[in-house]
Amino acid sequence: MPRLILVRHGQSQWNLENRFTGWWDVDLTQKGEGEARAAGALLREKGILPTVAFTSFQTRAIRTLHLALHAAGRSWIPEYKDWHLNERHYGGLTGLDKAETAAKHGEEQVKIWRRSFDVPPPVLEDGSEFDLKQDPRYAGIAIPSTESLKLTIERVLPYYEQAIAPQLAKGETVIVAAHGNSLRALVKHLSNISDEDILNLEIPTGQPIIYELDDNLVATDRYYLSER
Repeated sequence: MPRLILVRHGQSQWNLENRFTGWWDVDLTQKGEGEARAAGALLREKGILPTVAFTSFQTRAIRTLHLALHAAGRSWIPEYKDWHLNERHYGGLTGLDKAETAAKHGEEQVKIWRRSFDVPPPVLEDGSEFDLKQDPRYAGIAIPSTESLKLTIERVLPYYEQAIAPQLAKGETVIVAAHGNSLRALVKHLSNISDEDILNLEIPTGQPIIYELDDNLVATDRYYLSER
């Protein structure tokens, strides 16, 4: 039966510094590297071994995938990278300290930007230090200037249907190493979670979530591997 493994990247430097990261490329901390290795070791221990892998264009997710696969003894499996699995774009909040942003704009406004389903943050201005238009990995891509969770879902789900679901339909065990919001999109879809309830779902770093699926790719079970 098909099986899907979801892993949010390990702690990044800006997770540690409590800054809005979004599409900006930030590496893992030592703790994050350890979380990634632990995720792979747990997969190996439990005998849930991926046969094909997907990740985003962002270093923290790519390195999480590689460290986890190495620990699981599966570095050799096919691997696909795509920007559709990137984190939500935080627009003009990118790089800002979350506490300082709340002090400046008010906690309620920041809560709306962070937790509403369809209200995006302010746009990232052209020429900002976090403008990615010159980043070669995004050549030819219409980079968003900001995204709500709704907009993030609208790019993640078509990619799931076109690229990931066909692998699952073949009976592959698929691992997706991605980000809090791109993984929220997949969990919302697979677990049929409402627009309101998905906002309260927290996905911890480095903790494999396992989906057992039937032949129609409908979820029959969802659990954290550490709890089984």
